[in-house]
Amino acid sequence: MHHIYCPYCEEAREEEEYSYTGEAHIERPKDPAAITDEAWGDYLFFRSNPRGIHHEMWYHAAGCRRYFNVTRNTQSYEIHETYKMGKLPTVTAKTIAADTLAAQQGDAS
Repeated sequence: MHHIYCPYCEEAREEEEYSYTGEAHIERPKDPAAITDEAWGDYLFFRSNPRGIHHEMWYHAAGCRRYFNVTRNTQSYEIHETYKMGKLPTVTAKTIAADTLAAQQGDAS
């Protein structure tokens, strides 16, 4: 069983209490009436779905009932951080690669 830390409740709870709601940081078009149908369709239906580090939005359905963001590795399912809505992630694929390289160089010394 996976445990996910809710940044609002400030505790780790069982995964079953949460719902995945999609990719995080998707900006809504400023003037939806002014964009093409193709651009509107892209906004509504197309997501990046990367392999590796991904920023996701989750909902704490059985707890505080608030949305928050998660930085998760889609290959290993490892959660690197959770953070409140409106905040930016501190973990990216580049920071993880740099940390891994530093750890490998530290092991070699």
